Amino acid sequence: MTKKKIFITDFIQDDLQPERKILDDLADVIACNAFHENELTDTIAQADAIMLYHNLSLTRFTISKLQNCKLIVRCGVGFDNVDYRFAREKGIPVANVPDYGTEEIADSAIGMILALTRGIHFLNSKLREPSTNTASEWTYKPIAPLYRLRGRTLGIIGLGRIGSATALRAKALGLRVVFYDPYLADGFDKSYGVIRVESLTELLNQSDIVSVHCPRSPETHHLLNAQTIALLPRGAYLINTARGDIVDTKAIPEAIANGQLSGAAIDVLSQEPPADNDSFIQAWRDVKHPCYHRVIVNPHSAFYSEEGLQDMRIKGANACRNALLGHRLRNIVNA
Repeated sequence: MTKKKIFITDFIQDDLQPERKILDDLADVIACNAFHENELTDTIAQADAIMLYHNLSLTRFTISKLQNCKLIVRCGVGFDNVDYRFAREKGIPVANVPDYGTEEIADSAIGMILALTRGIHFLNSKLREPSTNTASEWTYKPIAPLYRLRGRTLGIIGLGRIGSATALRAKALGLRVVFYDPYLADGFDKSYGVIRVESLTELLNQSDIVSVHCPRSPETHHLLNAQTIALLPRGAYLINTARGDIVDTKAIPEAIANGQLSGAAIDVLSQEPPADNDSFIQAWRDVKHPCYHRVIVNPHSAFYSEEGLQDMRIKGANACRNALLGHRLRNIVNA
């Protein structure tokens, strides 16, 4: 029997042992290591299944070429970087891996919250300056006033798997947790012991910290922008470990400079890696700008742990195996 072909479009570029262990009897696994759809060669038209990560988007340009594809699996939670609607027209199911990094991303969000609200990041950054190497500067005072975390309000946008994991961790720290999720059925507030609000405005008005955990969509594009950030209590903190386009990062430098935000932690950006002339990145890199000490930027890494990465790869490969064998497919997003 001629072996099938499974293409990994991006992100994974090692010896592919996790995938080959699951698929070797059925298919050849080919890693493209592309950073843009245009870098995928025409041989991808022969794909019997595709594993897609987050370094590129898969549009109708590529999907229209596919001749025998039984599945496109987005090895991650979000699936906004694949044209799943056009894939449905072509009869190609698209699946995601919704449970691979729940703990890691929730832990990262909480870690960012603590690093900002306890002044950990600010003081570490500030003390690099040679001028601070004096007894009068070796003090907590540059971060004053800070307030106890217990009893302060964390607003969560999107109470899915990751949002709810973040909520439970936040409760353990004594935070009061409120959430806004218009698509979540009633009752989850009771299950998790958190407070539901009916509008984004209501959430922002009372959130000392806001953490984003919703999908990217036309509805959530720039959900947090200069106008909505202004609804937060003065001195609030902003955390985004979800999707880059949900936060208009151009609004952050001014909000930091005028004190509307005391800090921000951003794991995801609209363009990754960002352009050097990105105004947000320029402010973050500018030693004279308040963002330099008050903003954390990570390279879309909140999902990562060795266990989480293995989960992502194994679950994606198993989805492809099921598709090739004609077995029931799980987590289909374009049925």
